[in-house]
Amino acid sequence: MVDAKGRNMKCLTFFLMLPESVKSKSSKSSKKGNASGSSKLPPVCYEIITLRSKKKKKMAADIFPTKKPASTTTVQQYQQQNLNNNNTIQNCNWQGLYSTIRERNSVMFNNELMADVHFVVGQPGRTQRLPGHRYVLAVGSSVFHAMFYGELAENKDEIHIPDVEPAAFLAMLKYIYCDEIDLSADTVLATLYAAKKYIVPHLARACVNFLETSLSAKNACVLLSQSCLFEEPELTQRCWEVIDAQAELALRSEGFCDIDAQTLESILQRETLNAKEIVVFEAALSWAEAECQRQELTSSTDNKRKVLGKAMYLIRIPTMALDDFANGAAQSGVLTLNETNDIFLWYTAAKKPELQFVSQPRKGLTPQRCHRFQSCAYRSNQWRYRGRCDSIQFAVDKRVFIAGFGLYGSSCGSAEYSAKIELKRQGVLLGQNLSKYFSDGSSNTFPVWFEYPVQIEPDTFYTASVVLDGNELSYFGQEGMTEVQCGKVTFQFQCSSDSTNGTGVQGGQIPELIFYA
Repeated sequence: MVDAKGRNMKCLTFFLMLPESVKSKSSKSSKKGNASGSSKLPPVCYEIITLRSKKKKKMAADIFPTKKPASTTTVQQYQQQNLNNNNTIQNCNWQGLYSTIRERNSVMFNNELMADVHFVVGQPGRTQRLPGHRYVLAVGSSVFHAMFYGELAENKDEIHIPDVEPAAFLAMLKYIYCDEIDLSADTVLATLYAAKKYIVPHLARACVNFLETSLSAKNACVLLSQSCLFEEPELTQRCWEVIDAQAELALRSEGFCDIDAQTLESILQRETLNAKEIVVFEAALSWAEAECQRQELTSSTDNKRKVLGKAMYLIRIPTMALDDFANGAAQSGVLTLNETNDIFLWYTAAKKPELQFVSQPRKGLTPQRCHRFQSCAYRSNQWRYRGRCDSIQFAVDKRVFIAGFGLYGSSCGSAEYSAKIELKRQGVLLGQNLSKYFSDGSSNTFPVWFEYPVQIEPDTFYTASVVLDGNELSYFGQEGMTEVQCGKVTFQFQCSSDSTNGTGVQGGQIPELIFYA
């Protein structure tokens, strides 16, 4: 274009489609103009905006300013409607309340608006009917894509899913629609099943991470069973680490009675179980009682033996202490008379009979020791104990299980000490024990054990403490290190405010942490 003075101008033309009423008027005027011989005009009007070339170009954000985001109250209102599946949208321009496609997509979560498919989820009698949108679901899951748009797609308006819990299906839909992961301990396993079934890998990974962080001796056996079912080898390995190190806690947990027979056998034949065999035997009987109830059988000794089947011979009864066998397994009623006699002969006779039970003890786990001092010493005026606390803080970069502490003993000949050991995290007591140990007068360390190993998570500081009572003069550590590498585990140490007897990073008591990794 050229202005009156002949200067070139640059034009930016915006084609704004006018309403139909304006189009019709414009079309009529065009026809009149043609009839009178005037120049032809386009049937639709366009607005032409002329900008000088030296001016800064306007961006889309300048021309179309962003609307104010929806108020918190409005957003919460729609979210609550979605949770209740009561999605009557009052605002006819609800799309304008949200600035991103993710937010607008979230409004459709569990929403009847524009729903073109429904799911009847859950077992008969406990079903829930949930709305869905084929396009959104197909974008989020290859299974849904095949279901709705594949070569064998069925055009059903209602789909029954009896093998998925409604809460888990809603959690999966929330991820697909809202890109949000909402997991809880009660629904995470069911959600993992749904994510696996419909191939939603990122949600499945989030479920596995949730399970790994919440893994403990109480749920390790159940999660082991589920991890094998879902083919999650990393989670399976984590479960075995917990079960091996905290075997007695895991075997005595309620969840142990809920595992399937195949998982039971895999645990009973485990070579690295860190547990007494009488505990393994009692756990197997508890599982057998629960299995009888599941099979609607009376909990008789015969039925317990029947449901245990060949798993009975995986219990290493001949490796029990004689007292444990005589007062426990021999009187349980699940062994036959011949088996009981043969095992007694195994303990006492020179010529031992052949047994169907495994007679070799389990190897268990080998404890490792993290030693934090480079030298030790003793002096005539220290180290004294008068009911004061020796304490140190530590952190690790990998999950470990603290089994106990190594402590210094008397520097004035042999002596006996009473030790109260504690392990805390942010002031919360995780483990403690009161025991005695005998020192021989050397500079060696002497182990003091917790009743059960304590699980230690990475990248968090824990407080190890001991209160000693005994000979006032003992050895103490010197040249302490702030970081110690023990195999694949790195320990970091820092001073503790609980320490009132002088122990710190550079010197003092608690020279060793005894752990499983």
